[in-house]
Amino acid sequence: MSTAAIPGAPLPVRTPGSRARGRHRRPERPEIPAGSPALVLAVPATAGPESRSVVEELLSIVRSEQNGVQTAAGYLPAGDGDFEGTGDERTVAELLAQAAGAGLPAPVVVPLVPGPHGFLAELHALAAEYGAPVTDVLGPHPLLAEAVHVRLSEAGLARADRARLFAIATAADGVVLTTVGGEEATAAAGVTGVLLAARLAVPVVPAALDVPGSVAAAVAHLKETGSQRPALAPLVIGPEADSELLATAAEETGCPSAAPLGAYPTVGQLIASTYLAALPVPDPGAYAGESGETAAE
Repeated sequence: MSTAAIPGAPLPVRTPGSRARGRHRRPERPEIPAGSPALVLAVPATAGPESRSVVEELLSIVRSEQNGVQTAAGYLPAGDGDFEGTGDERTVAELLAQAAGAGLPAPVVVPLVPGPHGFLAELHALAAEYGAPVTDVLGPHPLLAEAVHVRLSEAGLARADRARLFAIATAADGVVLTTVGGEEATAAAGVTGVLLAARLAVPVVPAALDVPGSVAAAVAHLKETGSQRPALAPLVIGPEADSELLATAAEETGCPSAAPLGAYPTVGQLIASTYLAALPVPDPGAYAGESGETAAE
């Protein structure tokens, strides 16, 4: 019997719980070292209403994940060579030149793509001119598989998770994981596809939206192997793919499609963790020297 059930006994006092330990403990967020370079999110698109809204929300997630990190979005220049926007947007080249002109450390450039993409070669060449490091792309990664799974469930094409075994009449019994970036991107998407298949317990086949016939062939393969309700699941954040490619693939195959990943929270978390992994490792000797000088004083 608790003390609260005993007449006349004092009410129990709520004490703060101890910090969780072991595998259930929430990981601590690493501190951003003072003087760390800024994060430039390289967007493979020109600035526009759709790309800008996704990018701004992702950067907001990054800042909430890592307080103190300086972030900026770098877009592609407009086709005519003149950058068009509201006045606040900058190209990647402008941001790198601005940092160099101010004598700041070269920013860490994070490409906003889940896998191989055509703009990466030009991005690496541009960053090399300023000595700026370019991180790996965001995938393949389990967090991307989670994001695709959620987008499918939001469209009624998959269960929210394996634990909820209620029936969904429109649930897909096969998924085509669509991406952009040609055959190289398709091969890389296959890893995320394996992770997604484990979550959904249905076959998943990757295909390239920008390769003619790739999506149709993947749908045909699923139907030949027994799938009766295949669906399309974009492994696409948004700015890197023409929205018409997604619409055309769904129309030509007659398959329902989930929405692009957009500003799903795990995408922002991946950007933050990718940036952190690229930061220089602090020199322990420098801290030891500072401590020694302080002690001597």
